[in-house]
Amino acid sequence: MSEIKVVPYIPDEDYDNPAMVVDFYEFTMANCLFLNGFKDTTLVFDMFFRKNPDNQGYSISAGQRKLTRFLLNYHFNEQDVHWLRTKGMSEEFCEYLRTYRWKGDMYALPEGTVCYPHVQMVRIECDLVGAILIETYLLQTMNFHSLIATKATRITGLNTHTPRSVMEFGTRRAQGESAGNDGAYAAVLGGCIGTANCLAEMKYGSEVKAVGTVAHSFIEFFPTEFDAFKAFADTYPDSVSLLLDTYNIMESGLPNLIKLDDYLIEKYPDNPNRRVKSARIDSGDLARGSKRLRKALDAAGKSYIKLVASNGLDEKKIANMELYEHAHFDSYGVGENLITSASDPVFGGVYKLVAVKRPDGTYQPKMKCSDSASKAIIPGKKMPWRLYDENGQAQCDLIAMDGEVIEAGKPVTMVNLDSDAIERIVTIVPTRVKQLLVPHILNGELAIELPSIAEKKAYIVKQLTEETWESELRIEMPHKHYVNMTPAVAECRSKMYAELHGGKV
Repeated sequence: MSEIKVVPYIPDEDYDNPAMVVDFYEFTMANCLFLNGFKDTTLVFDMFFRKNPDNQGYSISAGQRKLTRFLLNYHFNEQDVHWLRTKGMSEEFCEYLRTYRWKGDMYALPEGTVCYPHVQMVRIECDLVGAILIETYLLQTMNFHSLIATKATRITGLNTHTPRSVMEFGTRRAQGESAGNDGAYAAVLGGCIGTANCLAEMKYGSEVKAVGTVAHSFIEFFPTEFDAFKAFADTYPDSVSLLLDTYNIMESGLPNLIKLDDYLIEKYPDNPNRRVKSARIDSGDLARGSKRLRKALDAAGKSYIKLVASNGLDEKKIANMELYEHAHFDSYGVGENLITSASDPVFGGVYKLVAVKRPDGTYQPKMKCSDSASKAIIPGKKMPWRLYDENGQAQCDLIAMDGEVIEAGKPVTMVNLDSDAIERIVTIVPTRVKQLLVPHILNGELAIELPSIAEKKAYIVKQLTEETWESELRIEMPHKHYVNMTPAVAECRSKMYAELHGGKV
């Protein structure tokens, strides 16, 4: 028998195929199942999460657009196949991947949907190779986008119905280039009006607007602070926004700001647009500085100059400055605490097998057990619903078996997912119901018209202002949104747990 020679793989730092964003065990599993004759078996996976970031009362589901685009373009290149051979994958499996295209179904919450623990964000139904190998990319995409969009709604004040003008300034402290770009996009979904990231606008359009003016180094470069201000204003007379804290805010920055605005008035007497638009402070006691600046600018007849704050801000710092110190800022630049969601930097979404399609077209539920029945996976191919009261607010989410129909105006009996609930079984009559997962991809083809960023922003605002209980939105001790199961789902879960866990429920 002749010796089979494997050509060594040569690393390439410039190579990039998103389909290879895979944890290696996904390849080892897929190869094994492929060789055992299961390549045409259809699996159903649910992606969901167990806890809201920062123990808040809600999350925002985001990342669906990027995930959809990824699956529509899913493929492997010669370089991928070559590397997989060197890692011990079978020749048959490698040849299969060479022409593989993703032909599954992706159901998901519409991007921007307010969501809650244990309710599916994404449901994947696909041949086992396509279902298994996308896990890492799916989780990376949905977890990060959802984390930043959720954080942004709190920093921009959408959760407390006190919207703020916030710019995302965190690219330089993001966890890499993709986090900077994706984070800027997600932050804008969550209410930000712009980003410091230029590539983000180039990728996503003017709705993810790149903004910015000068840094301290620009001011330091010139002989005097006023020289720096004047140079910038002469270059950009229609968008003069300056930084006041390079040397001394009140003794240097403020007088030079007033002097520059007077210079613009004299230079452009008939063009009121060519005035100082705003001034930013990035250090010191921000709240005290804002009050002193506002008072001085108003006294100088320059109430039209807006004030911007930056420097280590987050939703709590901003709220405290506004509520307790009566700060007078018109907008904020928020960096690392937004782009990394520093207070809780992990969105814990998981991707779990819940069903296998039988040859007759029915589905065999699958379940990962736990030592606690309350933490066991909810098995089966399912569809979540949202039930609304007469005020148009969401009373609860209901996890049903796929095919179960929930109707408005009719009694709905539910089992509370929380095993410690006082009333485990409840019956309500919803005024309106909505099936939450919508098809994004069917049989590998796009099945939805993806909405614009503006439409998604408006969708998030509508949900938080009109459809979500205010008690779920409060920062301290928020109300826990009710997530229930239909009796069919509860019975399936309880029965499977007993069978798989030694006969004990």
